[in-house]
Amino acid sequence: MEISGIISAVVIGIVIGVLGRLVVPGRQRIGILLTILVGIVAALIGSALAGAFGVADTDDVDWIEWLIQIALAALGVAALDRTRARR
Repeated sequence: MEISGIISAVVIGIVIGVLGRLVVPGRQRIGILLTILVGIVAALIGSALAGAFGVADTDDVDWIEWLIQIALAALGVAALDRTRARR
């Protein structure tokens, strides 16, 4: 992976993390840095899953890939929020 790929993964991860946080209802007890980290991980895993399903490279906007990434980010934010609530 080149440096431009890493930078784009971070930028996309920030957007994905924020969108994932917006999808989860209620107030989350995790900080913005954890949200961004979850978004970056969700973006990378979502891209890999989209590639495995063959929907990663389309002619237009990769809506299915975005939906996978946002869903993973929402799951990650919800999971972290639940672990924070138990403390």
